[in-house]
Amino acid sequence: MSKTALILGISGQDGAYLAHLLLEKGYSVVGTSRDHEIGSFLALHKLGIKDHVTLRSMSTSDFRSILTTIQEVQPDEIYNLAGQTSVGLSFSYPVETFESISVSTIHILECLRILKQKSRFYNAGSSEVFGNTPTPAHEQTPFRPRSPYATAKAAAHFAVLNYREAYGLFASTGLLFNHESPLRPARFVTQKIISTAVRIAQGSTEQLQLGNVSIHRDWGWAPEYVEAMWRILQQEVPDDFIIATGKMHSLEEFVRKTFSQLGLSYQDHVIIDKNLLRPSDIEKSVGDATKAAKLLDWKADITLDKIIAKMIEVQLQK
Repeated sequence: MSKTALILGISGQDGAYLAHLLLEKGYSVVGTSRDHEIGSFLALHKLGIKDHVTLRSMSTSDFRSILTTIQEVQPDEIYNLAGQTSVGLSFSYPVETFESISVSTIHILECLRILKQKSRFYNAGSSEVFGNTPTPAHEQTPFRPRSPYATAKAAAHFAVLNYREAYGLFASTGLLFNHESPLRPARFVTQKIISTAVRIAQGSTEQLQLGNVSIHRDWGWAPEYVEAMWRILQQEVPDDFIIATGKMHSLEEFVRKTFSQLGLSYQDHVIIDKNLLRPSDIEKSVGDATKAAKLLDWKADITLDKIIAKMIEVQLQK
C-alpha cells in the first residue's frame, strides 16, 4: 500500500518540490494552507502537480485545526514546512514569526503525543540557528541565533528534541543551509538578483539595489534538499541532520556570476542601499554535511554556477 504524506506549507518552494518528489515515489500527498480555496498554489501549478495532490485548509496556530487534520488524514509522514520564512521580515514581525514557527511546532508535537500517532515527523530547521560559522557547522555546533527568525527556529529545534526524548516520537529536524530554485519568491535576495539582472539584460534601465554584499552563504539546489528531507524520515531511528554543500560564496560573487552569465558587468548596474541593511546579520554561513553523507547517502551535486544558470533560464522564458 502507498504511504500518505501530509505537507504543512505545501505552497512554498520546498513544499512544492517535496510534493513532486513524493508523488514520484508513489505517495498520496495531502497539503495544507490557511485557506486552500483561495490560495493560488503557483509553485504546484509550475511543477504541473496541482491536480495530483489533495489540498485542505489548516492553520498551524490553531491546535484543534491541526488535531482534526491529523485524525482525518492519518498520515504516515508529516513534513512541517509552514511558518514565516523571511529572516529580514522577522525583524519587523518578531512575535508573529515566533508564533508561526516555534509555537506552531509545539502544537503539532502535542497533537502527535495526545493522539499517540505513529506518524514520522519532519521539522524544517535552519542554518540560521548557528549564527556566524567561519568554519563549517556540524550537528554539535552551538546555536547562536542572530535574528528573531533564527531564535524561533532554535526553539522549535529543541522542542522537537525534547518530545523525541520524553515521549518517544519519531521526530527529526533537518538543518538546511540556503537552498535556491526558480520557485523562490521575489522577496528573497537571490530571486531579486536573478529577476532584476534578466530585466536589465533585456533592456531595462533600472539598477539592482542591495544591502550587505560581503556576506557569505552556503547555497544549494532546493530539489536536492527535499530529497534529504525524505531520507531523514526513512531512517531506523529519528535524528537531526545538517544539509549543506560545504562550500561558501559571497553575495557579491553571486551577483557577479549572475551578471556575467548574462554578458554584463555587475558594477555598472548595482548600488548599495544602506536602508536594506539588517540590524544584525550573519557574515559567514557554511555547513558540514558529513553525517548526512554517511547515514543518508546524500550529498549536494548542483554547483552555484548551475543554480544561477537554471534560475536565469526560467526567468528568460517568462
